[in-house]
Amino acid sequence: MSRRPIKADPSRSRLCVGLLSGTSVDAVEAVLCQIEETGAQAQLKLVAHLSRPFPPDFIQRVLSVSDPRTLCELNFELGERFAEAALAVIAHAGLRPGDVDIIGSHGQTVAHLPSSLSATPSTLQIGEASVIAERTGIPVVSDFRTRDMAAGGQGAPLVPYFDWVVFRKPGAVRAFQNIGGIANVSVVGDRLDDILAFDTGPGNMVLDGLARRITQGQLQCDLDGQLSRQGTVIPSILAELLTHPFFALPPPRSAGREGFGEALVTWLWEQPRNKPEDLITTALAFTVEATARAYEAYVLPRYGSLEAVYVSGGGSRNPTLMERFSARLAPLPVRTLDALGFPEGAKEAACFALLAAEHLVGTPTNVPSATGARRRVVLGKLTP
Repeated sequence: MSRRPIKADPSRSRLCVGLLSGTSVDAVEAVLCQIEETGAQAQLKLVAHLSRPFPPDFIQRVLSVSDPRTLCELNFELGERFAEAALAVIAHAGLRPGDVDIIGSHGQTVAHLPSSLSATPSTLQIGEASVIAERTGIPVVSDFRTRDMAAGGQGAPLVPYFDWVVFRKPGAVRAFQNIGGIANVSVVGDRLDDILAFDTGPGNMVLDGLARRITQGQLQCDLDGQLSRQGTVIPSILAELLTHPFFALPPPRSAGREGFGEALVTWLWEQPRNKPEDLITTALAFTVEATARAYEAYVLPRYGSLEAVYVSGGGSRNPTLMERFSARLAPLPVRTLDALGFPEGAKEAACFALLAAEHLVGTPTNVPSATGARRRVVLGKLTP
């Protein structure tokens, strides 16, 4: 399949696909974006967005991978699933693969080990870029976290650059709270160098694991907050959860399945309770309290006040979580990202469309104030 040359002129419009499967491993999110210019002048328009859920047995295979053979196979199988999602979102937009300049694929994180967890900081995302490029005929930029880690950073969070480019408002300070498997915040003002961003801690990962156990696999998450509404917080367990060593780390900091994954779910499941719903209600309170304490410790002392907190990720679709998070942060306004006219489910995939577009023109997109890197670097690896 012939391709026109990759464009490196930022003044020309670029059509970019963004692909993501988050720490919750629930679906491939695929977007198609039109991107103009670069850096502070960059403009992004969302053209199309699709979500392609994973089947429950596949989710379990990814979450339980523990041997090299399975990891190797999943890397290529995920590449196929990502390629299918890319082609689907292009067709959904009424376009052809030849119209698209680049695909940015974050892949699926299977291990993330910042310096707080390993003497050899490292990260691993799977979803083979060569498979995506071969199936679509489109160049692919992938492995966005690794260069930042090589430059001394945490490799996360990566979304602050996107938040600054797309959502900053002159003269205002806005917080963008993502509650995915892991929760993270970007606090964005006028200057990129002034961004504060870090992982606040647990998001939906513990809730998801408990939901699967409580319903014996019938639910993959606390859908619409229906399980957490039925229980009562167990104060002693919540207090124990809040002693997790992650919370003693100042920003920059990043978290993953290693700290808030299946091992923690198993510990919770073994705790005494009146009914299993008490555990998921306690886990929801854990996410709310950990997030709120991060604001009290690091955000509000630095900024004093915020225009609002804009929430995205699966947690923003859980009414029980949103109600309790809003009450905990009151009187600070808490809104969903949709209030800014951007669908929250498309945000993180759109981030990787932007990062791929910036890779093409050589613009650095990590934010050292967020990741702790020694310098700004161009993120990603290009597969022609």
